[in-house]
Amino acid sequence: MSGALNLTLRVWRQAGAKAPGKFVEYQAKGISTDMSFLEMLDTVNEGLIASGQDPIAFDHDCREGICGMCGVMINGSAHGPMKATTTCQLHMRSFTDGEVLTIEPWRAQGFPVLRDLVVDRTAFDRIIQAGGFISAATGTAQDANNLPVSKQDADDAMDAAACIGCGACVAACPNASASLFTAAKIAHLGKLPQGQPERFRRALKMVEQMDAEGFGGCTLFGECQEACPKGISIDVIKRMNGDYIYGSATAREDRVEMGAG
Repeated sequence: MSGALNLTLRVWRQAGAKAPGKFVEYQAKGISTDMSFLEMLDTVNEGLIASGQDPIAFDHDCREGICGMCGVMINGSAHGPMKATTTCQLHMRSFTDGEVLTIEPWRAQGFPVLRDLVVDRTAFDRIIQAGGFISAATGTAQDANNLPVSKQDADDAMDAAACIGCGACVAACPNASASLFTAAKIAHLGKLPQGQPERFRRALKMVEQMDAEGFGGCTLFGECQEACPKGISIDVIKRMNGDYIYGSATAREDRVEMGAG
């Protein structure tokens, strides 16, 4: 049987990207413990609209932990207190009656706030555009068993491909680094045969774009791994760094040869 919670919410309100922001306090009363966190925000917004106030803006889409659209800091933790759980899959039974919840957007130079809890995450799109693709011959696709892949490589690629691009890794990192996201996108292609032709160039281009977007450098705090709702390991960052170093060296050699020619 579900219970009911009375909560105090301290929510970051910001009218626009250039507008100043501040925390505003709201009372959330009679919240069912069976509600998801976003359903709780929906309930609060219904009350705000009924009283003639602007609702709290927040990102959401599938509400099934798949799309990566949702994501807020809850009491200083990306996606809230539950491990391997997105904000939309977080239920109010994780909180206690009378608790004060501080809710704010991702904080990073690469994720400028658009309104309230909504941030611009198109920097991730540009990182993928820089190298998140493979070469593929035209015509009929090959049979699946034409390209043997070891069980370990297939598992590693699938683990990395679980990344939903939510940005929790950036929000949790003291350096606001996007290394876990970028490395996951590099690894899930680079661990398979189809991703080999662009492997080192991919790492070079995507890391350079990540830096250009204003994300910080990785110093292996490991906060990203803890905050990731899909449990992606920081081992992918080690692989990305190796590919980046090799790609940088290869690029320098190519430039030297071109200059000598």
